[in-house]
Amino acid sequence: MIARRPLALTMGEPAGISGELTLKAWLDRADLPSFVAIDDPAHLAALAAALDLPIPIRIVENLDEAAAIFDQALPVLPCPLTSAVTPGKPSGANAPAVIASIERAVALTQSGEAAGVVTNPIAKSVLQAVGFPHPGHTEFLGALAGGAKPVMMLASPLLRVVPVTIHVALRAVPDLLTTDLILETARIIAADFKRHFGLSNVRIAVAGLNPHAGEDGRMGREDIEVVAPAVTQLQAEGIAAFGPLSADTLFHAEARKRYDVALCMYHDQALIPLKTLDFAGGVNVTLGLPFVRTSPDHGTAFDIAGKGIADPASLIAAIRLAGEMTSPS
Repeated sequence: MIARRPLALTMGEPAGISGELTLKAWLDRADLPSFVAIDDPAHLAALAAALDLPIPIRIVENLDEAAAIFDQALPVLPCPLTSAVTPGKPSGANAPAVIASIERAVALTQSGEAAGVVTNPIAKSVLQAVGFPHPGHTEFLGALAGGAKPVMMLASPLLRVVPVTIHVALRAVPDLLTTDLILETARIIAADFKRHFGLSNVRIAVAGLNPHAGEDGRMGREDIEVVAPAVTQLQAEGIAAFGPLSADTLFHAEARKRYDVALCMYHDQALIPLKTLDFAGGVNVTLGLPFVRTSPDHGTAFDIAGKGIADPASLIAAIRLAGEMTSPS
């Protein structure tokens, strides 16, 4: 189903492929919910011309106007850049506009004017160099939502995964991983799968931290002392969780039939199988927020920026999924 209000699509890193993805997504608009780009209209128009993409750019003042003209032109709420854009060479001078685009998308969604937020890829290091205090999009969105606990889920038609710990060094994971953190993450999964996907008893496969889920403590005690107690408590609460399971046998086709989402202990344990199975179609979904947020499951791709070869499949999938999550039931 199509969302009745437009989605708010952020600028992303202007020196990367975000603008090209936005333009190409609009070309595929017949099968998508409407969206408004919060971006620099001059930059998008120049990029469309450079890439020979026949896309009319229309500046709008509000989202009602955006919805009305979406079929005829790409609606843009202006978010001006302050520095010229060179593909592949990001400039910290444009970081404030990138951040402002995200903030406005969230504000429009929280006010009810936009149906949800779809974010283009950002260059975290560029933002952090000018004082951005957050590890990434997910944490920033949690702060904008008043300190909500954000949970990152990567989703595709083949697999859905959630990492318990996210943007931290691997050596820090065992110290950060707690039974309470696993419980908190799984409870958010259960609540949001019911709210957004209509699954009242989502099946959660819980991966072990160590190889072979620790082999009864022979390869670490974390799976016995941290992970297993969380699974037991979730089951006592009526949540269909099971594990801890050996991660090396969790993601083949037969195994995936047994669960709706895999709860993994760290970033790469979750993202490597998802990106291997469906790199182009993967979508980043932030659970635990009071609004819907999706994003492509890839980065800024500076190496191909401005060349016209960026694949918009993941952004298109993110827009489509956000529309499904925000459609009236």
